[in-house]
Amino acid sequence: MKKHTGVRDSAALRYALAVVSGLLLVALQPGFNATLLAPFALTPLLVALAGELRPAQRFLYGYAAGIVYWFGVCYWIEGVLDHYAGMGRLGGWGTFLLFCLLKAIHLGVFALLAGIVMPKAYAVPAVAAIWTGIERTHGPLGFAWLTLGDAGTDMSLPMRLAPYTGVYGLSFLFAMMAAAVALVVLRRPRKELAWLAVAVVLPFLPALPAARRGGETAVLVQPAVAEDFDWTRATLEQTEMGLLSLSSQAAVENRPGLIVWPEAPIPLYYSLDREFQQGARALARATGAQFLFGTVETNDGGQPTNSAVLLDASGGFEGRYDKNYLVPFGEFVPPMFHWVRRVTQEAGDFAPGHGTPVFAVNGHPVGVFICYESAFPHLVRQFTREGAEALVNISNDGYFGPTAAREQHLKLVRMRAAENARWILRATNDGITAAVDPAGRVAARLPAYGRAALGVRYGYARGLTFYARHGDWFAWGCAAMALLALGASQIPVYRR
Repeated sequence: MKKHTGVRDSAALRYALAVVSGLLLVALQPGFNATLLAPFALTPLLVALAGELRPAQRFLYGYAAGIVYWFGVCYWIEGVLDHYAGMGRLGGWGTFLLFCLLKAIHLGVFALLAGIVMPKAYAVPAVAAIWTGIERTHGPLGFAWLTLGDAGTDMSLPMRLAPYTGVYGLSFLFAMMAAAVALVVLRRPRKELAWLAVAVVLPFLPALPAARRGGETAVLVQPAVAEDFDWTRATLEQTEMGLLSLSSQAAVENRPGLIVWPEAPIPLYYSLDREFQQGARALARATGAQFLFGTVETNDGGQPTNSAVLLDASGGFEGRYDKNYLVPFGEFVPPMFHWVRRVTQEAGDFAPGHGTPVFAVNGHPVGVFICYESAFPHLVRQFTREGAEALVNISNDGYFGPTAAREQHLKLVRMRAAENARWILRATNDGITAAVDPAGRVAARLPAYGRAALGVRYGYARGLTFYARHGDWFAWGCAAMALLALGASQIPVYRR
């Protein structure tokens, strides 16, 4: 049988295949949830790359797929810039399209490099290593969000990798399978598929924790405050008192040890607002519960910080965490986008915090991460490594509007729970407020958009997962393996 090395020499066909991969990657994520396509999403692009010797063309095929992907997954960014940043339709679309053009570079680089190793007998692991190594660069290079591996959140067998490799192990698995399918389409020798044998380890890994009802109780408050509300002192006080009353009533009904408010959806300045200080302390004393809430604080340099403050059951100050990873456009403007109005209304850009402190909640160490930080596995695992026996995520997802972004954000939190084998309590402004168990399952949730309080059961856990202890060893190992594979691919070239 004649060995088939690529598709017909038609740029239009190759671009079409690349676009199909972009669409399949979008289809994996919330909004479509066609997660069973995860092992095939990259296949059309890889088939398009086979036999393509021109590096620039390989990059452009991947770049086209990347534009489609980021446009389809993060379409909600345009609405945020239009409505909340005051940029209007033209400014919102223009800035969002520029964002897509920049983020697509990652997929372009992947295609450029993957095309080099596709003809090799080790294409299956090499392609997967290149994909996974590049995925790890999204955060350091500007913006992190969903990964290929997040499509496996509801797949019990692939999810066994999460406590060992983090989400990147699932990404590697799906990319490896996609490469294998591409080789089948290209009618490559069957022996080149033998690399898939590494997947036999999955059934021998420990299953994720079984569903259990936790022994602790918390109340998660969802304020459902409009993002563009025109605040006055009177309306601020009225809203604060209403939320304190809602929290108090829920505490009477549920007898929690912890009350959680989301990332500040209203202009809360705990250190400066004496009335709110008194109300917050009174709530803790009256309910006998500790009170965690989002607020704007300042650092030693006087710059605003997006912070979480915890009060003990007597109303005393227990601790504060300042958000480390800020949202592009929402809390700071990247230098190349200096013309963009910021979404928040602070006088200046927020300053990032430093460190991952844990707080004592009912005698147990607990870590808190804020909003967008759920997209950074290496940050969240630091709280667990510092001793956190449970995690709390506070967020303000009201800027997303009625889009798939809320479910996307929840999916990130679910993966963080499985990676660390910890309960995560999640309070948001208007959804999705939920409790997630140590296997990444949603144990309880509130409907979006309504003001409500949710009493949830959760638990504490000790011991570190391999991922929490060792971090992104797998992702960086893939980056190293990709470099070795690329280097090996050039040896025959230089021997000529």
